[in-house]
Amino acid sequence: MKITEVKTFIMWGGDAGAEKFSSTLWSAGAGRNWLFVKVETDEGVYGWGEGSLVVQTPTIAQAVQMLSPLLIGHDPADIELLWQKMFLFHRYRSGVIINSALSAIDQALWDIKGKVLGVPVYQLLGGAVRKQIRTYCGAGDIELAKSLVQQGFTGIKTHSWYSDTNLDETQVVPWFKQHIADMRKELGDHVDIMVDNHGRSRPTLAIRQIKAVEEYGLLFFEEPIAPENIDGLSLIRQAGISTDIATGERYLNRWQFSEIIQRQLVDVIQPDVCHCGGISEMRRIAALAEMRSIQVAPHNPKGPVATAASIHISATIPNFMILEHVHPNPLFEKVQITPMKMSDGYYELPSSPGLGVDLDESVIAANPVRLDRGVIQVYLADGTPAQP
Repeated sequence: MKITEVKTFIMWGGDAGAEKFSSTLWSAGAGRNWLFVKVETDEGVYGWGEGSLVVQTPTIAQAVQMLSPLLIGHDPADIELLWQKMFLFHRYRSGVIINSALSAIDQALWDIKGKVLGVPVYQLLGGAVRKQIRTYCGAGDIELAKSLVQQGFTGIKTHSWYSDTNLDETQVVPWFKQHIADMRKELGDHVDIMVDNHGRSRPTLAIRQIKAVEEYGLLFFEEPIAPENIDGLSLIRQAGISTDIATGERYLNRWQFSEIIQRQLVDVIQPDVCHCGGISEMRRIAALAEMRSIQVAPHNPKGPVATAASIHISATIPNFMILEHVHPNPLFEKVQITPMKMSDGYYELPSSPGLGVDLDESVIAANPVRLDRGVIQVYLADGTPAQP
């Protein structure tokens, strides 16, 4: 069997909830384009992958085509060989564009291998250690959070800043404490609450934010500071807080994760299968974290192929915690020929060979790429550009 072609498809992924909850970035969890990659072979077997990244999908699609000559004519079963070629043969490697292209192709190769051998991908990774995969959704608005809980989700992630523009640090902590208090009151103690800080704070401000809400028992506090500030994570670790710290959605491979894992600067890492190197690399990252008793909560506000790939990895890693999920919307299921099964916020393990997800190309064609929300522009109160 030989690879004959690598195709890219970009579709609008929908905007469920965006109109009703337009006051926060969290409202547009599905308001973005999805980039799918289809690797075809001379025996008619094909595999799907996903490399979706808000704003940058067209550029990633071009990167997929740049990588494709390294694949054409090769046996798709040689996943590690092809991964190393895609990673090593570009001297300026590890950027999010090329890495997302590599990640999507890697997923598709695993999909092909599972189909050829007649087993789900998680069986190729050593088999499942759990029977179902717990998921959560993001909600900046309490009403949206309550709606998601009514749909069966037992975990909700919210934000920590009162606004996405004109940020004033003096208002952050009191607003945040009241917001989490209200969330806990409305959702009850049985729902896990997570917080995404988007890396906006300085270490001392992040510490004040975390301490202000410790009584409400967060599952984790995500990206307290910019992900590049590793020494700042050490300052937070030394502050005597009891809340678990999470980060990692913007790290692209095991080398970028290595220091925070080895120094045990966080409790939860969040690799994204669309950007971190695909299924192959995400497994390696999870194994490094397992050595330091760090849990894995994959970043995944993406389409169905990335979700399927994340489900297979999550099924096999002992240190899995919870999987992020895009807001429920019709296109997520409509583009799947046979939708994956979710009940009360939990996915069943796929039983079909490969990733267990196939896409309807007519649905993709009927929902062409749109201008998404664009580059997110965030400013401090004095007009200084800030972390979105």
